Amino acid sequence: MLVFKKLKSFYLPYKRDFIWSMLFLVIMAGITVVYPVILQMTIDEVVLGGQYDLVPWIALGFFTVMAVKGISAFTQHYLADMFGIKSVYSMRNALYEKLQRLSFSYYDNAKTGDLMSRLTADVEGFRFFVSFGFSEVLRFIIVVGASLCVMFYYSVSLTFVTIAALPFISIVVYKFDKNVHPAFRGIRESFGRLNTKVQENISGIHTVKALSKEQVEIERFNKSNQDYREKQLYTASIWSKYFPLMELIGNISVVALLAFGGYQVINGTLKPGELVAFYSLVWYILWPIMNLGFTINMFSQAKASGERLLEVLEAEEKIIDEENVRDEEKIEGHVVFRHVTFQYQKEEAAVLNQISFNAPPGSTIGLIGATGSGKTSVIQLLSRFYEPTAGDILIDGRLIKEYSLKTLRSQIGVVLQETFLFSSTIKANISYGRPEATMEEIIDAAKRADAHNFIMELPDGYNTMLGERGMGLSGGQKQRIAIARAICTNPAILILDDATSAVDMETEFHIQKALQEVMKGRTTFIIAHRISSLQHADEILVLDQGRIIERGTHEKLLANNGAYRRIYNIQYQDHEAIMQKAAR
Repeated sequence: MLVFKKLKSFYLPYKRDFIWSMLFLVIMAGITVVYPVILQMTIDEVVLGGQYDLVPWIALGFFTVMAVKGISAFTQHYLADMFGIKSVYSMRNALYEKLQRLSFSYYDNAKTGDLMSRLTADVEGFRFFVSFGFSEVLRFIIVVGASLCVMFYYSVSLTFVTIAALPFISIVVYKFDKNVHPAFRGIRESFGRLNTKVQENISGIHTVKALSKEQVEIERFNKSNQDYREKQLYTASIWSKYFPLMELIGNISVVALLAFGGYQVINGTLKPGELVAFYSLVWYILWPIMNLGFTINMFSQAKASGERLLEVLEAEEKIIDEENVRDEEKIEGHVVFRHVTFQYQKEEAAVLNQISFNAPPGSTIGLIGATGSGKTSVIQLLSRFYEPTAGDILIDGRLIKEYSLKTLRSQIGVVLQETFLFSSTIKANISYGRPEATMEEIIDAAKRADAHNFIMELPDGYNTMLGERGMGLSGGQKQRIAIARAICTNPAILILDDATSAVDMETEFHIQKALQEVMKGRTTFIIAHRISSLQHADEILVLDQGRIIERGTHEKLLANNGAYRRIYNIQYQDHEAIMQKAAR
């Protein structure tokens, strides 16, 4: 029950619906036990006793009981559903908000499909138990308790004979619960992996088809699906093993009831109507106990789902606002890295080692180096997507921790290497970081990113709806819209992470020309593999294995005849020779 205790903040606010639901459940469950009593009176008093004048009253009473029970059942189910729906509404919002707050390091290891499974299947599994599980437990207590009271009233000895089998059923139920919970946990985890496989396949369908790997993906999916099937079959085997055993013990109890009860009727110590009522009442006890397996099933699924939900809700938020952070209206953009070292994981090697540089307001800093040299890590630390392992990062003379995350990131425009666009209009995508932007400002940002002309050629212009992840646009077009989105936020610091890698040389020339105007008055960081993208920078940092091995202007670095010069030679002077050699 620890899981439900930890999640109580989501359902306790709606306890009023739950309490009213339980009150109507008490009425409904209490009325259920009245049926055998009416049956006993009909047999003993009317059929055998000849009191036929009681028939209208018994019929009226039975009709009244049925009406009250029907109204109570409707109200109870409605309020129970309301309780569950309201609870998971709050929970789903909390989960989504938590996912927005979790840092990049959490998503480095998380699987998209698994997270989707938690927000859908696991939330629904928990809701179902909250709506109906608690009700079933209370119903079990009331019906069994009331039935036992009536049975003891009719015959103490027969009651003890009847309930002699209950301890054995209880043992079976306990063992069932002990085995079924891990099984349902396995099902949930397997479903998360299956969901991940589907999500990855759909996202990468172009790559799959381009490499003719459809059959390979089908086999991989079949393997995950087979694992899910095996988990389901294992759970079904547990159910198949324990439930018939519970039913067998229950039937033995009924046989004992009929044998001993029939003996008492023959001896005159028990009336025939009371034996019939006893037969009904014993099933009011046995069926809830046997159906306790269904309730345990529901509880185990909800518990397994709750544990997976708690893993998200209790995940550590590594990047949070410090106490007494500043909410500056405007940042000038003076960036200083002071002996910054960074490791993604403690046991891994540092991806940045003693990085130091000074970027005055309005300056342009270029970052170049081989893949894995640490270029992207620099700008991820600047945006505070990660925390440095050692050293300090300052903006306008203050540690970046002293700014609120909202203030910091609203003043930094980022164009990431992997372009992501939302399934919305082009207008909404460009103004995403600044929804209040006017149409004129959106168009101006698009023009600066050299995107206005191709947007106007689309059927609905800026109101054109984009498919998932910008489907329908070329890589270069998506990148230009991403650049326009960054420009539209009017940031003090602009980060271009290989932002023109997906455009041709001519388009890159036009974008770079437009960006020259945009970068005026803004501190700009350009990560690029093409020297042409950053040769105009005020300072270029050449990184290798997390260290700055060269720094200076384009002309100075060329004169050094070092790593930067070698990159230059490969891209320009030696380009034709390399292509000819590769052709041979």
